[in-house]
Amino acid sequence: MIWIAIVDNSMGMLFNHRRQSRDCVLVQRILEITRGHALWMSAYTAALFEPLSPGIHVDERFYERAASGEFVLAETIPPGACEKEIEKVILYHWNRDYPADTYFDLDLTDWKITRTEEFPGFSHDKITEEVYCR
Repeated sequence: MIWIAIVDNSMGMLFNHRRQSRDCVLVQRILEITRGHALWMSAYTAALFEPLSPGIHVDERFYERAASGEFVLAETIPPGACEKEIEKVILYHWNRDYPADTYFDLDLTDWKITRTEEFPGFSHDKITEEVYCR
C-alpha cells in the first residue's frame, strides 16, 4: 500500500483526536495523485472529500483493506503497525508547529526519498510533499 500522511514540524498528526489543520489545495492534490486508483480512508477523513469522488473507499479498518499499489490517507492511525505492508510513503508537511498527541511513528531513515516538492496551499504559505520508497 501507499501511505499518505500529513504532519507538522514534530511529525505530529493529531491533537485531542482532531486533525491539526486542513487545506483545500492539499485535498485537491491528493485527489490528483490518486486519480484512477483506490484511495482508502476512515469516515473522519472522508468528511474532507465530500462529496466523495470515484475511487474513494471508506472503512474504519482502511489500513487492512488496502491492497498492494492502493493508497491510504491516514489522519488518525500512525503507520508503524503496518510497516511491512507499506511500499511507499507520501508525507505532506504543514511546515508549522502545532500541538500533537498522535505522531507519525514510521522510521524513514532507511527509506529512499525520491521526490520533494513545495507548493502553496490555501491556508498554508508552503506545504512540502516528500515521497519515500523502500
